[in-house]
Amino acid sequence: MRTVVIVQARIGSERLPGKVLLDLEGKTVLERVLDRTRRLERAEDVVVATSDIASDDRIAQECTRLGVTCFRGSENDVLDRYFGAAKEARASVCVRITADCPLIDPGVRDSIIRKFEDATGGPDYVSNKIQQSFPRGLDTEVFTIEALERAWRETTADYERVHVTPYMYRHPEIFRIVPVLSDVDRADWRWTIDTAEDLEFVREVYRRLGEDGDFAWLEVVALVEANPELMLINRHIRQKNVELG
Repeated sequence: MRTVVIVQARIGSERLPGKVLLDLEGKTVLERVLDRTRRLERAEDVVVATSDIASDDRIAQECTRLGVTCFRGSENDVLDRYFGAAKEARASVCVRITADCPLIDPGVRDSIIRKFEDATGGPDYVSNKIQQSFPRGLDTEVFTIEALERAWRETTADYERVHVTPYMYRHPEIFRIVPVLSDVDRADWRWTIDTAEDLEFVREVYRRLGEDGDFAWLEVVALVEANPELMLINRHIRQKNVELG
């Protein structure tokens, strides 16, 4: 199997425009995500999937600077863009993350990939987001290219084409689905970046745990538990139902 991480990134954001290229302690948010993604042990390649509209030229330029492959496709049909990126990367297994999650944990992702590889019966889709127990911002989905292609071919709903994977996890009668849960339930914690307050929280984590970003998610849990005032920075922010591509 050729396992490829495909990172969705875009400039447009209603609540924090250009968020993936904002500074996060000396690096862009996207660079932080890629730094942590490259520490994966169980993936052969990393690709950034962005749109082909002019405003996302900045994403492509950042990918060139960082030496990562950038695939460009439809702005609104994100499922089509994602499938195109997977085909170009010759992926047989896709690992989907988004570029606004700079606390994404390599160990968590490796464990989900391992769950995908070891699960009996050959699952189509394995994820820690369909039954949330990890903090929001550690979401990782692993699925086969066949499941992705079937979703791409069969779904016509705008919602499912914008959000890539709902067709898979909403149809357990079609796809073999395996949830991944954490022993430490922190489903109500918010570690993704969608607002200025979210960014300030993540900046504070990097300031306290190290600007090299070499820390695990349980270290962040320990930091927040020891300093509960950190949770107040973005506790009032409401999560969108599903992240955009």
